[in-house]
Formats: sequence, C-alpha cells, structure tokens
Amino acid sequence: MPNVPDMTDVLADAPTNWGKWGPEDEVGSLNYLTAEEVLRGVQQVRQGRVFTLQRLIGDPKGDPVWPGRSPAERTMILDESSWDSPDAPQFPGGLHYADDKINAFLQGSTQYDALGHVWYGGQIWNGYDARTTVGGLDRASVEPIARRGVVGRGILLDIARHRGKKTLDKGEAFTHEDLMACAEAQGTRIEKHDILIIRTNFLQLFHDQGEKFYEGFNEPGLVYSPELVSWFQDMEIPNLVTDTIANEVTYDPNNGTALPLHCALMRNLGVALTEICDLEALADSCAEDRQYTFLYAAAPLKVHRATGSPVNPLAIK
Repeated sequence: MPNVPDMTDVLADAPTNWGKWGPEDEVGSLNYLTAEEVLRGVQQVRQGRVFTLQRLIGDPKGDPVWPGRSPAERTMILDESSWDSPDAPQFPGGLHYADDKINAFLQGSTQYDALGHVWYGGQIWNGYDARTTVGGLDRASVEPIARRGVVGRGILLDIARHRGKKTLDKGEAFTHEDLMACAEAQGTRIEKHDILIIRTNFLQLFHDQGEKFYEGFNEPGLVYSPELVSWFQDMEIPNLVTDTIANEVTYDPNNGTALPLHCALMRNLGVALTEICDLEALADSCAEDRQYTFLYAAAPLKVHRATGSPVNPLAIK
C-alpha cells in the first residue's frame, strides 16, 4: 500500500526480549508466570464462581472469524439412523453411539496464537529464522504454550462499560493509559505480571449485522505507540486476552500498518495473545460485585507444529 511504512522501520527501535530466557525459548513472556504468580492468582478466588470464556463453536447465530477464514464445520458421522442399515456395526449387548468431527481453522474460534504465528523481517520470536515455519512451525509453535499452561492473576478491563457504550465502534482505539484509567475507575489497578483481559463487546455487532460486519473491517483495540510497548515490557505482561478477533486496532490509524502490536508485543516481547473470548457473563458479574480480578487459567490444545489452538479459558472468582 502506498505511503505505509515497512514494519522494520516502524519498529526499528522497539524493545525485544529475545534471548532473555535463553536461545531455545518458545514461550516468551509466559515465563513471568512462576509458581509465585500462580499463587497470587489463587489468592483472588473468593467466591468459587467459575466463568468459561470460549465462544460457542457452531453458534446458531454464526461464528466470527478473521476475514478469509471460514467457521468450523461439524459433520455427524454416526447417529441412531446409522443403525438402520443392515451392515451397521454390531456391538455385544446392542450398544449404539453417536460420533462427529469438525473441520476448522485452529484459529477459527477462541484461541491462543503461537509466538511464531506472526513476524516481519524474516525472523519470528526469539530470532528464529522465519523459514522454520515452512510446512509447520518447528520453533515457537503453540505446543510449548499448551504444555506449560497459563495460570496467573487475571484482571478484566471493561473498556466498553468504562466508555459508557454497549460496544466500541469500528476502529476505535485506546492506549495503555486508558487501561490504567479503566482499572482505577473499577476500583482496582493493574499490577506487574497481570494477565490483561479486555472487553470491547465489538463482536456483538457480528451477531447484529451478519456479513455486513465484515464491510470495511477494522476492529477496535489497543493502538501502537513506543510508550505502550515500553509499558508492556516494564509491567512484564505475560498474556493479552481480548474479545476481538485480533487483539488490536486492525489498521494503525497513525501509520496504516496492519497489526503492528502482533509484531511489537508477540514477535518482539513474547507476549501471548488470546482472541475471540466471550467476556459477557464475566463482565456482568464484575460490574455487579465489583471484583475485577480473579484466577485465570488456560491451556490450548497440544497440536504439534501448529500456529495456534482453540482454548476454553477459565476465570475463577
């Protein structure tokens, strides 16, 4: 696109965490989630209330996905009608059963990105050669994240309610300073190593508008700035979780690049990104009882060499 700078120029002076956890690291800032951080998360549990944050796969209202991806397709393989055939399988005792399968993008629902999912300049997270992605991710796939799991103190930052809106607008941006102001208005504060859970409710528009939702596609979200990236590094944020498809403003309003925070946060700092979460029940609860921090726990599927994986995160209050 004309007059859009190259990402190598935009992020020429951006900080990185490459090498911080050694030359073989594949989980990045999730290393901040030590046993002590797990216990800090556990300390937030006061009510025993559990909220699941995955959006329904096969929602009758439709499944929002990144443009160019298709929603998951579930196919019934066996059901009671299968036993109408004379050559149906036979089991001692007369057992019948149902079976089905799905054909889906691994990032076509609530999901974790692998750290090697997005890159620029021929290198992925930790300086690995981008050619290691050919045919599957030999480095920084989702598998190492799935093996370690993600557990710590989560904090909901309800930007939509903070701004008095049902849903944020297309392309509406906010900064780390807005996140801090939102936390303060909620009566809490963002602490070092917190897992940030940001609500925009933007995907409600998908259910309201259908395919028109994708016209002029430009999601709301965090907007790149050197100060924001430095804040993420200083706060040692391990995981950014949102209810949008791609975590950030799709096209940066200041320089026109697509998804620069995927590059600055995930590729450079190793921040894990979690997308397409359903935060509505959790947000309603937080607004009611004013408890905006909780134990957050998630483990994507262990898929070898994969660029991402579905996940059903838990928030436990």
